[in-house]
Amino acid sequence: MSTHAESNGGDEFADLRTIADYQFGAGAGAALFPLDEESDLEIDRTTSGRPQQIHAAAGRLVSYGTDGRFTLGLEGGRRLHEALEYPAYRVVVDDESEPFVRDGKNVFSKFVLEAGEEIRAGDDVVVVHERGEVIAVGRAELDGRSILDFETGMAVHVRNGAGSA
Repeated sequence: MSTHAESNGGDEFADLRTIADYQFGAGAGAALFPLDEESDLEIDRTTSGRPQQIHAAAGRLVSYGTDGRFTLGLEGGRRLHEALEYPAYRVVVDDESEPFVRDGKNVFSKFVLEAGEEIRAGDDVVVVHERGEVIAVGRAELDGRSILDFETGMAVHVRNGAGSA
C-alpha cells in the first residue's frame, strides 16, 4: 500500500524527523524529510498502516524497521552526507576499495581512511569515497574507533552500492 504525504497529516513527518534526529543527530530529520518536500514524498505502508519505506523522486530515503530505526537508502545517505557535520555517520574509503564497494561489496577496516567517532556497531552509515562522493550505505559492524584501529575484519556490511562511477 502506497500513499502520498498529503493524505498522511503533518504530525507523521514531525515524528519521522524526531526519529532521524535521535538516530543520526540534530538536523538529520530536516535533511531527510524537508518541510517543503512533504507533499512530494511517498510512503509505502504495511497492511496495518505503519510506514515501511519513504521515497523521494530521486529514490528511497529510508526504510522504517519494526525496531523503530531507519535503514538508509542511497538517496537518504546522500542527503545525510550533505547535511551532517563531517565525518558524522560516515566511513571514508580509499581508491583501492571504491569499485568493490560501489558494486555492493562490504567495506573492510584496512581500506578505511576515516570514520565518525559517534558510530556504534549496528548503526546505519554512509560510505563515502575520499573524494567526497557517496558510494554506498550499510550497517557498521564495529564502532567508529575500532573501524580505524583494526587492520583486518569487516567494517561495514554494505546494503546498497551506488553502482559504477
